[in-house]
Amino acid sequence: MIKKTLIALISAGLMTGCASESKSASEVSMEINTEEIVEEDEKDFKYQLPEASIQEQMALAAFQERGITDRLALAVLLGNVKHESQFKPDICEGGARVPYENCHTGGFGLIQWTTHNRYNGLGNFAKKYDCNPSTTECQLRYMFNEVQWQSIEKYMKTPGKTIEWYMEKAYIWLGWGVHGHRTDYAYDYARWLS
Repeated sequence: MIKKTLIALISAGLMTGCASESKSASEVSMEINTEEIVEEDEKDFKYQLPEASIQEQMALAAFQERGITDRLALAVLLGNVKHESQFKPDICEGGARVPYENCHTGGFGLIQWTTHNRYNGLGNFAKKYDCNPSTTECQLRYMFNEVQWQSIEKYMKTPGKTIEWYMEKAYIWLGWGVHGHRTDYAYDYARWLS
């Protein structure tokens, strides 16, 4: 947007003959090139969580690598994962810290895969792609391959919505039974992301 405004101003100056009095063509060209660099840097901007755990940072990086750029969308995703697991990939519902194969009831992992299909899907994915289902890396890879995630990813890539709007989409993804503190966590992350 800044670039377009600058180009419009420069073009207006050139058309009225004012540009030759104030700036040479090379100076104008340099301004355009500088503006293009700034726009590229803005496009490559990534949010950070300086005080976050390694798992939180990994999730934030993974969401951004998927093309999610809106601060509130990222905050909602992080808030939901925090509510589900506190970012502990080896947590079984109820709080036991066990490997994937030792969690026999309730949900498991970052987003508490609970249903038979989703829980077994994590194990099958881990076998197929030779990764440990009790790790953040493997679970993030699996999560992005699930149909539930794929059905909401386009919404999370839609910028400019509210936390409540993104939260409605997150429900499609996770189908939580208890809302809990997930929205509070989302608001916290919205403040912390820098």
